[in-house]
Amino acid sequence: MEVRKVDLKRELQHLYHPPAKEYMVVTILPMSFLMVHGRGDPSTSREYKDAIATLYAVAYPLKFAAKKQLGIDYPVMPLEGLWWVDDERADFFTQDREHWHWTAMMMQPDFVSADMVHETIREVKSKKRPPAIERLWFETYEEGVAVQIMHIGPYSTEGQTISALHTFIADMGHVPRGKHHEIYLSDPNRTAPERLKTVIRQPVRPR
Repeated sequence: MEVRKVDLKRELQHLYHPPAKEYMVVTILPMSFLMVHGRGDPSTSREYKDAIATLYAVAYPLKFAAKKQLGIDYPVMPLEGLWWVDDERADFFTQDREHWHWTAMMMQPDFVSADMVHETIREVKSKKRPPAIERLWFETYEEGVAVQIMHIGPYSTEGQTISALHTFIADMGHVPRGKHHEIYLSDPNRTAPERLKTVIRQPVRPR
């Protein structure tokens, strides 16, 4: 079988690699994700680490299954996260990190079916059984209109970027809605903190 390569990162560059010096208003159509939900400080939570490990443990076999079954090869997409707190009116970034809710997730191309995902999860369970496998699910998620920018630097300095993003949203006559969204383009184990690249995204609606 001839294998066709699909460059998702290039096709979705406007969503996964925005500029760092200007805000982008984008419309995100429905996309499919592997997801694991949890709560707590991501820097200390075992639950968060288990979620990430489980996403990778399923995403790579799913990629290989698509190559074998469909003849399509694609890159595993970066880790993403939705973040929020119980009080929807509060800025999650200023709240106690132990009270953060999060959904760790990875986007899957539209040619990956739910049946393929469920079969891959079954096989992964039988071989490796990663720690959060029982909490992983496959879902279509739609954000609609959002504003985003690239944050370059440590995760600890994101607050300034988020605050400036919210000021831009207010100036354009909109208000935040839904969950704060981040996309992690760099491996923190291999990249210096000052060079980390993170997409900061916030869905919005007119005021």
